[in-house]
Amino acid sequence: MHKLTFSLFMLCCIATANAQKIQSPDKSFDLDFSLQSGGVPTYSLEYKGQAVIKPSHLGLQLVNDTDLNKDFTIEKIDTSSFDETWKPVWGEVSQIRNHYKEMAVTLLQNSTKHEMVIRFRLFNDGLGFRYEFPFTKKDFIYFTIKEENTQFAMAGDHKAFWLPGDFDTEEYSTVTSKLSEIRGKMKDAVTPNASQTTFSPTGVQTPLMMKSDKGLYINIHEAALIDYAAMNLNLDDQNMTFTTFLTPDAQGNKGHLQTPTQTPWRTVIVSDKAADILTSKLIYNLNEPTKYEDVSWIKPMKYVGVWWEMITGKSTWAYADTDNIHLGITDYSKLKPNGKHGATTTNVKKYIDFAAANGFDAVLVEGWNVGWEDWFGHEKDYVFDFITPYPDFDVKELHRYAASKGIKIIMHHETSGSVRNYERFMDTAYRFMVDNGYNAVKSGYVGNILPRGEHHYGQWIDNHYLHAVKKASEYKIMVDAHESVHMTGLSRTYPNLLAEEAARGTEYESFGGNNADHTTILPFTRLMGGPMDYTPGIFETRIEKINPENHSFVHTTLARQLALYVTMYSPFQMAADLPENYMRFPDAFQFIKDVAVDWDDTKVLEAEPGDYITYARKAKGTNNWFVGRTNDEISRVSDISLDFLDKGKKYIATIYQDGKDADYEKNPQSYTIKKMNVTDKTKLKIICARGGGYAISIIAQ
Repeated sequence: MHKLTFSLFMLCCIATANAQKIQSPDKSFDLDFSLQSGGVPTYSLEYKGQAVIKPSHLGLQLVNDTDLNKDFTIEKIDTSSFDETWKPVWGEVSQIRNHYKEMAVTLLQNSTKHEMVIRFRLFNDGLGFRYEFPFTKKDFIYFTIKEENTQFAMAGDHKAFWLPGDFDTEEYSTVTSKLSEIRGKMKDAVTPNASQTTFSPTGVQTPLMMKSDKGLYINIHEAALIDYAAMNLNLDDQNMTFTTFLTPDAQGNKGHLQTPTQTPWRTVIVSDKAADILTSKLIYNLNEPTKYEDVSWIKPMKYVGVWWEMITGKSTWAYADTDNIHLGITDYSKLKPNGKHGATTTNVKKYIDFAAANGFDAVLVEGWNVGWEDWFGHEKDYVFDFITPYPDFDVKELHRYAASKGIKIIMHHETSGSVRNYERFMDTAYRFMVDNGYNAVKSGYVGNILPRGEHHYGQWIDNHYLHAVKKASEYKIMVDAHESVHMTGLSRTYPNLLAEEAARGTEYESFGGNNADHTTILPFTRLMGGPMDYTPGIFETRIEKINPENHSFVHTTLARQLALYVTMYSPFQMAADLPENYMRFPDAFQFIKDVAVDWDDTKVLEAEPGDYITYARKAKGTNNWFVGRTNDEISRVSDISLDFLDKGKKYIATIYQDGKDADYEKNPQSYTIKKMNVTDKTKLKIICARGGGYAISIIAQ
């Protein structure tokens, strides 16, 4: 045998000897792991014989230590299988199956004798894997990450639904393009925000949704983000290969760890059906079971609030104008009111009355506490104490009044990005909430993070977000966090984390508008990791009718606003518009009053990212279903079957749909309502307007 041929033969034999494979329980996925030349950990993934992830490298770079990305040998391999069914505290379904094959590869680095475990879990809907670092040596206890080198080599130039990679905000409009087009579209994709730090002309955020030319739907994200920096992806657009790009701390490091420890899971969800992506529970399954013995105090909520009038500019968060603060007046009783403050005792009582009369659980109140006059953009360490109300907000009277009506008030904590200050007051603020009848808090992190140099998605601030949730649980308080890191399924472990914003929400409709396809994409991206507080339900789409100085409009029809209560899942749902606008359309408002916020079952009837999504959900503890359809900027016909209904049973369906002349730009408030008897044999064809949709309540008889 020729010497070169013999050498290549021996290399192939070594590679084959190192190669390991597992299949998903249903055998639709094949995962291969091997050590390439130089001891480089490498994996690949196939779905039904099609390449999803081509051979991709794994590992980490360290600061002042040998990088953990080469020079490995396989020490041992453990394989196992797991199958359980668990019940979430709240959710889209009443039970979730957690079924996977696992392979844990223990690697030993030859030069350092450092040990690293790569644990793969292969489900019927995709892959999860993470790095684990057991405590094995006294000289490898503390280490600092320079960068994680996990690769995702794509099998083609896929269609992608992406946001610019950023360490401080997810509040961008989604761009739809080929992977090869990201570089050329990045400049226009980066729009202004209160805090933002992009890092690369080809960097994107996760969850990242893609579709191949062969019709595979691929979603990349992470699960169980704990004590680690959030992941972005940086694209080598010559080779269509993504590499992880972690959020740095103020020193530029990507993480400080101590063995034994592990990274978050990296997730790849794949199907040849778009609907399967939306129903995947892989990310939740990679999180630990709930840490709480008692979860009886955790209740989904439907609420209204003093919020939209501030977002639109009709009223203000601040009690006085900033000039008073600049004159050095710190006694708020001596400030001259600006006359536009929204969180007054009288105004909040109006919302409480409205909530009580229409079956809502709670009222959110923002701008109730002193400090709003002098914080935005100034990066001050101490602005809010989270317990001192403005002179026109009577905490005790509102507690009494709300309780008399059976209504809770939702607390608002704007941290102004000063995390240290929030932690300084956290126990005091939560005790104040308990003493005054609050059981849920909406927190905010607008602006740059303090201490200066830290980012919204770095390891230190990610630990803070979770600390706030765990501390809130000690007081039996539920949390809705805004401007925080993307969700990664942690609501399974800490179910008092009801929702987060972590994306471009309805508020941007007042700042210039969201794209008409926005809500046809978010369930495939942002909502993969958990519920979003999107704040739907806007009936008056012309903002100038609320504030004559604001000429924005909401890119939606009224019928689609109803649908969002079904398509944009959250156990913490707001009817965001002003009460008077709901009273103008009482027949349409009925759907918001009726729709559930907790579910026993969920079906995806139609789905194509960027075009349309139709969900059907069964209300918790009932036999009633609710259907919602969100549509992009193209008028389409929705063709659905109600075969998910119980056989032989009769139902009454109330259909709220776009009128014949409805259009999100020209005639957004045109809608029709009709009732009909339906069964599991019923099929419906419904025309959806541009930027439109429909909602259906299906009540068992």
